[in-house]
Amino acid sequence: MPIQLVTTAAQLRTESARLLTEKRGTSQGLVPTMGALHEGHAQLARTAVAENDVVVASIFVNPLQFGEAVDLDRYPRTLEADLALLEAEGVDLAFAPAVEEVYPGGEPLVRITAGVLADKWEGASRPGHFDGALTVVAKLLHYGLPGLGQGTYRAYFGQKDAQQLTLVQRMVADLNFPVEIVPVPIVRSPDGLALSSRNRFLSAEEREAALVLSRALRLVEERANAHEPLDLDSARALVESQPLVELDYFDVVDPRTLEPLAENCRETPFRGEGLVLIAAKVGPVRLIDNVPLDS
Repeated sequence: MPIQLVTTAAQLRTESARLLTEKRGTSQGLVPTMGALHEGHAQLARTAVAENDVVVASIFVNPLQFGEAVDLDRYPRTLEADLALLEAEGVDLAFAPAVEEVYPGGEPLVRITAGVLADKWEGASRPGHFDGALTVVAKLLHYGLPGLGQGTYRAYFGQKDAQQLTLVQRMVADLNFPVEIVPVPIVRSPDGLALSSRNRFLSAEEREAALVLSRALRLVEERANAHEPLDLDSARALVESQPLVELDYFDVVDPRTLEPLAENCRETPFRGEGLVLIAAKVGPVRLIDNVPLDS
């Protein structure tokens, strides 16, 4: 069945209600995206389609989460290709609103504040980013509610944006949103690079250099699985040995609080759970990646 494109919240509510009624459905899934879709987004859509009767994917480049206008302007807009990818995965509705639809009075005066979970890592490097991201996610979660309040509601987020995922989960829990947040694992290219819309801006040489991020993560993961000391210093040195890579942060944190784990996990055999976060500039492109640890 061809995907249906809607551009207003009213159309989305009407059409989702119609589809749920026609399909006698009991569940609706939402896949929020900013477009420029790739196989990672396809996996989000695929998972949502497998678990729900009706699936909506949003395509909206959110100006609130860009620190500089040049970054917003540079973000790729590929609507036709995005619709083709979503249709191939069986998504029912694509919601692609204009900025004026989402923010009809201009930038909102009241926003979601990300709080202490956003003070470090990506939040430290991109001040205000998560306030903007959570504000639009909150709006999209409201827009994507099953029409007429019908059925179970789920929203799908990739684990590559680990800090954002944690913040969305906390927002939904703390503010009692009637939605289940479903994390979807990172999709990687065969050489290990995490898929990202930003990868298209890497030169061939820069892309090769970027592989050091996943190699360093894998090194820490292998040590954790073997119950060895994580020895982050040597893994960090591996990244810093690549001249095209400028490391921002590389640390092991508690997956729920995002606080760094105790220093002794780096020098004694690793036990328990953790999340290894890394961010770096490769040439002009900022990349993030992570790997969960569960011994």
